[in-house]
Amino acid sequence: MKHFLRLIRVINLLIIVLTMIGVAYFLMKSNNHLYVDFHLMNYSLLIFSTVIIAAAGNMINDYFDIKADRINKPDKLIISKYLKKRWAIVIHWILNLVAVFISILLTIRYNSFLFVFIHLISMNLLWFYSAYFKKKLLIGNIVIALLTALVPLLSVWYFKVVNESSAPFSPYHQDTWSTYLDYSFIYFFAVCAFFQNLSREISKDIQDVVGDKLIHVYSLPMKIGERKAGLIAVSFLQFPLLIGIVAITQNWLHLNLISGFLLLISALLNLACLVLYVTRKPYPFEIINTIIKWSMLVGISALFTNTL
Repeated sequence: MKHFLRLIRVINLLIIVLTMIGVAYFLMKSNNHLYVDFHLMNYSLLIFSTVIIAAAGNMINDYFDIKADRINKPDKLIISKYLKKRWAIVIHWILNLVAVFISILLTIRYNSFLFVFIHLISMNLLWFYSAYFKKKLLIGNIVIALLTALVPLLSVWYFKVVNESSAPFSPYHQDTWSTYLDYSFIYFFAVCAFFQNLSREISKDIQDVVGDKLIHVYSLPMKIGERKAGLIAVSFLQFPLLIGIVAITQNWLHLNLISGFLLLISALLNLACLVLYVTRKPYPFEIINTIIKWSMLVGISALFTNTL
């Protein structure tokens, strides 16, 4: 069981769960003066389907990376060592089929094709990322960063579908009533997630150069060198701070003291990665990746405090 949990990256899956719960908590609490439609069971199904799609994506990625992982991280190799390759494919398809079934249920429940569309797009992107995109310069990095940013946006779209009716308004029919929520903080959160994960994907490519050459990956560090690629990676980490400053000064983003402090800590952790990269050799990418994860967790915690 522990090998399977490592294979599906259970910590990353818990972060997805925490993010989607945090978005729902934020939108419910920050708009408690409004009537917000929300169904716990349906939203839980959405979280579950998102998690199992991510788990299936992690499995298929390791399936295609067996040769590289024997070089890059032989101690973390699961498929072919603890799980037969054919079983990895079977479990991958079972997880995806369950997710599709859930998306169909949500589509019927809310009369919106959005859920099926997003689920199918995500599954296909994860498959083509593992088989093709990751071997192309920056394309794979951008795909994973976009899918990470999609997680909070999927929660936003759920609330939009549930609360904003497309039917002509009638004061006599409750189904035509709409509640318009403020999603600006979630959009900012998604943008931050994109740049943090883009940085992390590039730094992981730097660590995996030797093994990636065996499966013909053409990554950024192979193109411009590890030093320049690392500088680009830690530079991307500073974008959330710059965007946050612009958003606050232009009055696009409203933060309370606690959430502002947490986001400042997240920004300082990102800045620490830049300082470490500039001041230390050999470049400490394992430390930098760990700091990025902590920065993400601190940022997620702001979802639970910006309503206080």
